[in-house]
Amino acid sequence: MSRLTPPLARDWNESLKDKASAIRLIALDVDGIMSDGRLYFSASGDELKTFNILDGLGLKQLMNAGITVAVITGRRSPLTEKRMNDLGIPHLMQGREDKREALLELTGTMDLTPAQIAYMGDDLPDLPAIRFAGLGITVPNGYWLVRQHADYCTHSRGGEGAVREACDLILWAQDQLENTLGRYLDEPS
Repeated sequence: MSRLTPPLARDWNESLKDKASAIRLIALDVDGIMSDGRLYFSASGDELKTFNILDGLGLKQLMNAGITVAVITGRRSPLTEKRMNDLGIPHLMQGREDKREALLELTGTMDLTPAQIAYMGDDLPDLPAIRFAGLGITVPNGYWLVRQHADYCTHSRGGEGAVREACDLILWAQDQLENTLGRYLDEPS
């Protein structure tokens, strides 16, 4: 099989590849990253969220490649808990406005350096975590100041495959994307 390279790799310079190749943990915000950032409520007050299926598979692929996935969100939502449980994400921290502090708590037990951490967020509460992490990622619909400080801004908007793009970047930088995608290209026996 030939080397699989995502079309977006043309935008991934050597510095970005070096940062992504060191990642052992990715932590993500939810609203604006895993969802489109809008809050939906029914007439009875029930909260609704949409999650992109591409993002979910990308996170599973990262975990299968040995990358730890964590979610740190300022809101508390049973829908978020259900989605993360469905994906098998081992670390969910809800109701955490200080994302950097939550990230420090999480990584304090993991023996990781900041260079081994990626953080993906879109708004001001995410900014300290983005600046702390070795690889800070945001989305084009994120707040302008966050975009200025991130190492990478995805082409896809939050809730529209941006997480999958970040997953592909990390897998590609670690030479694991071909193995991850190859099983879908293998001929049946």
